[in-house]
Amino acid sequence: MSELSYLSAAELSTVGTPTLWAVTIGGVLALLVLDFLVTRRPHEVSLREAFAWSAFYIALPLAFGAWVWNRYDSELGVQYLTGYLVEKSLSVDNLFVFMLLLAAFAVPAVLAQRVLLYGIAGALVLRAVFIALGAAALETLDFAFLLFAIILIATAVKLLRDALTGHEQEVDINKMRSVRLLRRFMPVVDDYHGTRMTVRQSGRRALTPFALVVVAVLATDVVFAVDSVPAVYGITEDPYLVFATNAFALLGLRALYFVLHAALSRLVHLSYGLAVILAFIGVKLGLHWAHGVWAGVPQIPTLASLGVIIAVLAIVTITSLRATRTQQSEEREVVVERR
Repeated sequence: MSELSYLSAAELSTVGTPTLWAVTIGGVLALLVLDFLVTRRPHEVSLREAFAWSAFYIALPLAFGAWVWNRYDSELGVQYLTGYLVEKSLSVDNLFVFMLLLAAFAVPAVLAQRVLLYGIAGALVLRAVFIALGAAALETLDFAFLLFAIILIATAVKLLRDALTGHEQEVDINKMRSVRLLRRFMPVVDDYHGTRMTVRQSGRRALTPFALVVVAVLATDVVFAVDSVPAVYGITEDPYLVFATNAFALLGLRALYFVLHAALSRLVHLSYGLAVILAFIGVKLGLHWAHGVWAGVPQIPTLASLGVIIAVLAIVTITSLRATRTQQSEEREVVVERR
């Protein structure tokens, strides 16, 4: 978020012209359709394929960031890159939850990317809705930034509590509200039938496990949208840049999942890092709101925010890898001793 004076309802500005919005939304839809075409025939994703798609979906948003930097100014360029980094970090947490859901529902490897794609499509729709609601709140509510700050700090506290108790690593299908609700209205067969959501059994339409896991993934999308949209509004107040960062961060998740699948289980301190980042952005938003009320209250520059976010992510990555390496070494020693 730039160091501007407090914005009133009529002063919320954006670089997104109708043409730019149309081109961006059209591009996002085209990429989403392309992903659905790529996954129309279920297959197990090779590491080479995953790396190729991941490289494409990383190069694309970086190229867009360079365009924003050159077309407008360095300040907006830094805002976009910082927002993209925040959203990409949160999307990795999305992937970790998706990984737990896929394992809990015993999703076959050939169907995993189609489940992820439904989750990404649902997340894009939900983020668009929340971005519009966020923009409306910023234009009409003087305390919107304070409200966003409270949401982020509360989310950070929950993330930290879950990380300390290990709750975020548990998925009980039978306790999920979305699954229980579906089972109340329709029977569920035991086996997967490709990507089919329903099948006819004994003359009656029944849901497949594929339908259950898709609904479960979509339900988690709602939770992630609640904190991710206020987080990026804490970096930039431009609704267009908020949408762009969310869209680019989400589009590459399908391929990134297969690249990071093995590494995700090693990022044991990721939740701690995300808790720190969300709390930091919450404080940043709170200071921005207070600055509008009391001009003497300082604000946190976007460039400083970028430095903090990079430092936190680097630290939790290093500590996670060290912790899991130590644990693996201890496990090997135990095996050797037993022999």
